[in-house]
Amino acid sequence: MVFWEGYVSDEAMGTVAPVVVYWLYAGFYQLLPPLDKYRLHTRKEEEEKNAVPFVSVVRGVLFQQLVQATVAKLLFLDKDQRILSGLGNEYIGLKLTSTADASGTTIQPSVPVQLAQFIVAMLVMDAWQYFVHRFMHQNKFLYRHVHSQHHRLVVPYAIGALYNHPLEGLLLDTFGGAISFLVSGMTARTAVVFFCFAVIKTVDDHCGLWLPGNIFHLFFWNNSAYHDIHHQLQGTKYNYSQPFFANWDKLLGTHMPYDLLKRPEGGFEVRLKKD
Repeated sequence: MVFWEGYVSDEAMGTVAPVVVYWLYAGFYQLLPPLDKYRLHTRKEEEEKNAVPFVSVVRGVLFQQLVQATVAKLLFLDKDQRILSGLGNEYIGLKLTSTADASGTTIQPSVPVQLAQFIVAMLVMDAWQYFVHRFMHQNKFLYRHVHSQHHRLVVPYAIGALYNHPLEGLLLDTFGGAISFLVSGMTARTAVVFFCFAVIKTVDDHCGLWLPGNIFHLFFWNNSAYHDIHHQLQGTKYNYSQPFFANWDKLLGTHMPYDLLKRPEGGFEVRLKKD
């Protein structure tokens, strides 16, 4: 039982909810007071280093979300089929990763199965995004003409988390989400939770703040400070992993540890810690 049951389908929620959650969570960060003592970069650095205006960032994110919503709608398409059996016509609603009972209601797996599917989806998304992300750095053409758009935000902030070239948004985020959904075998209802969680984690990794008590800093090594290294000019060849774990960086030699230092004027500095 979920709060939207009876009002909107799981498929519609899976399409719309991640977009709404993105703007609510990123908007929350945007509306916070200055919080200079928790910033990973000063406001002056943000103004001087970032090469794209805020309005352009918002437009870019909205376009990517339009593409993502379109792909999500296609993923959640129902295929209805009637199968003639010895007992008569039995209605079976077929979806890409779920089945329905005779009344057309989607059969939801047990909670342990859903948790396992959730973890599988996290691992699949991490693997996809690591290798696509790394390839976009190593291929000079793709970096110059595609991925460099995201790195125009040298100082990340929450609303810019999904500011990408449209092709990158499609290959990295949209296809990554679709593949995670399909490989894990989760239903649309589980996907609502997974996609919203992935969105929140992505926004948090780009928030540019080190807030006390942030649950993502407690449970994930891959967090706002870890990803900040990747956005720094001297760290672009490291810390490709996103959005959940840092396993691939550690396995394939692209992991860059860091020191989190307090600045005398307030806030923090994330400094590369090379051996």
